[in-house]
Amino acid sequence: MNKRKRPTGNTSAKSSGPSTSRNTGAANKPVASKSSAAPKKAGAPKPKAAKRSGNSYYSKQEPPRPYKVTEPDELLNFLLKHLKSGRNAVKSILGRGQVSVDQKVVTKFNLELKPGQIVTISKEGAVAAPSLTGINILHEDDDIIVIRKEAGLLSIAADKSDDLTAYRQLTEHVRRTNPLNRIFIVHRLDRDTSGVMMFAKSEEVQQKLQDNWKENVQERVYVALVEGAVAKEEGTISSWLKETKTLKMYSSSRPNDGQHAITHYKRLQSNREFSLLEVRLETGRKNQIRVHMEDLGHPIAGDKKYGAHTKTLGRLGLHARVLSFVHPTSGELMRFETDIPKQFLYPFRTDAPSAN
Repeated sequence: MNKRKRPTGNTSAKSSGPSTSRNTGAANKPVASKSSAAPKKAGAPKPKAAKRSGNSYYSKQEPPRPYKVTEPDELLNFLLKHLKSGRNAVKSILGRGQVSVDQKVVTKFNLELKPGQIVTISKEGAVAAPSLTGINILHEDDDIIVIRKEAGLLSIAADKSDDLTAYRQLTEHVRRTNPLNRIFIVHRLDRDTSGVMMFAKSEEVQQKLQDNWKENVQERVYVALVEGAVAKEEGTISSWLKETKTLKMYSSSRPNDGQHAITHYKRLQSNREFSLLEVRLETGRKNQIRVHMEDLGHPIAGDKKYGAHTKTLGRLGLHARVLSFVHPTSGELMRFETDIPKQFLYPFRTDAPSAN
């Protein structure tokens, strides 16, 4: 019987069956009708798998190395001093999620460090975060998260359904670092409205923002693609909003009957079939812009609920473009602006087909 040679060096996997040829090319060839190898005796014991000497599988994982910050510094500079590696190598380590500050994974190289903080460097990269669907995080700190939500995604479910929502995804996101972390709704966007919205990371911050919403929020700017040519270049719509039993909002014909809503608009582009408006909210009522555009005689494109007839976009023609507010903790004025969706500009192209 031919003796099987013991493998030398590292092996990529343990053998789970009878020994096979080490020639990888032979594995792709058809099996010959006659074998040149000596036949195996029935009942012969299987060869024992060779021990993998020196394989990293058996070596102990090196624990993360902590470094205490003793003076104010920028994270990249701090790492360069302690790792004694080049800038590109250090930035790669940051990008792979191997650096934590006070047990939170960070990737920003210009993070300002304070004395007393602990910077931990791991040999292994962080576990990849689950991808977010319909969400881009624009800003995150200890108190708030600012996102760009896509059309079609719920802000939060109205009941205990299993619908995918921005709230549910962000809750999972913050619990990656601490299972006790939570997310709190500050304001909402309709499912079919895209754009900038903000969440709080504590009930205290949520209340602080909501209780002083009008004072804290400096700008809420939307862009709306509406049906028809809006005659006035700019204007203001003011009414009292109420809700029907079928959950549709409408403007009451009687003063002081409902919630007062004020909407300012400015025409950006226009043709016979559509107008693109910049819309600024003075108040933030449910479906306010949608109701006021219907009152104006120019419902939002794709908004069948409020009188639209066109289906050009395949979505609601409303986007929360700008959100500017005073940070609830630092007092810093923050402003987030996103691009106008390309679909909103399509009807104004010279080669665009007529609306249907």
